[in-house]
Amino acid sequence: MHLTATRPRNAVPIAIAAAALLAAIGVRALTDRAGAALALPTAVADFVTLALSVFIESLPFVFLGILLSTAVQVWVPQRLIDRILPRRPALRRAVLSVTGILLPVCECGNVPLARGLMLRGFSVPEAVTFLLAAPVLNPVTIITTYQAFGWSDGILAARIIGGFVIANLAGWLLSRSSNPASALTREFRAHCEHADEHQSGSRWQRSLLGIAEETSALMPALIIGSAIAGAIQVGAPRDLLVTLGAHPLWSVLALMLLAFVIAICSSVDAFFILSLSATFLPGSIVAFLLFGAMMDVKMLALLRTTFTARTLVLVTALVALCCLVIGWGLNLVA
Repeated sequence: MHLTATRPRNAVPIAIAAAALLAAIGVRALTDRAGAALALPTAVADFVTLALSVFIESLPFVFLGILLSTAVQVWVPQRLIDRILPRRPALRRAVLSVTGILLPVCECGNVPLARGLMLRGFSVPEAVTFLLAAPVLNPVTIITTYQAFGWSDGILAARIIGGFVIANLAGWLLSRSSNPASALTREFRAHCEHADEHQSGSRWQRSLLGIAEETSALMPALIIGSAIAGAIQVGAPRDLLVTLGAHPLWSVLALMLLAFVIAICSSVDAFFILSLSATFLPGSIVAFLLFGAMMDVKMLALLRTTFTARTLVLVTALVALCCLVIGWGLNLVA
């Protein structure tokens, strides 16, 4: 893949993403004019507001993830990585799962970073372990969770331990596959196979090329995921969720569904769910904080640029089942 061949493909998705964002901002500006003749119906205005808020909240983290991904691919020496990480697969994944402490990026920003790790030669199980653990095991998420809940009901400890266990379990299960690379889309596998062709040119040229390619791959997915999240939130029956708050099992399922739908950043989700802590049981709060940080509708749209639909269904089911068991178990002993 040569630079002259990638520019046209890069330009089209970026242009579409920019046009969609400008259109959303323009529509929102019109709806803010009280009593204006062009004002949209309330449901449409709410959809634009919610979709745009998800997009704007996620955009800085996606770009940060792209920059970190490029830094890992281009600027970090391979010998340094080999020196730091253990050689045994299980220990290697365990160390990768806590590197989020050094890389405070939320779940959407971890997608380009995980892509960069695989382009650098990391295995699929290693990248997935990092991808699931880093949104939970990073200092920003830990601090905000502590500020919201302190040590009460074991919510903070359950989130940290649960995030580590679920991520490493997912990585271990993927490592049992005879062909872990089959979890990747055909396009991303081809991109990995031709990664060495990007080694020509200066580091700055390779960095700019990497940023352009990652942006073109992820930005349309972010817009689609934000739009889906906004649409679901408009139609979601939130009153029903509140009525289920006292049930040890249904409250867990309700908050997991809410976490999947609202697609809020893992660095601030603790403050969001704090307002419902008086209604829902502690285990349900933990399930919300775990599942939302690892899997939501916006996250799936981003992950679809890299992983096959079958892989995403299996990983999502595994994460959901683990979060359900953890949340339900905590509710039973609370």
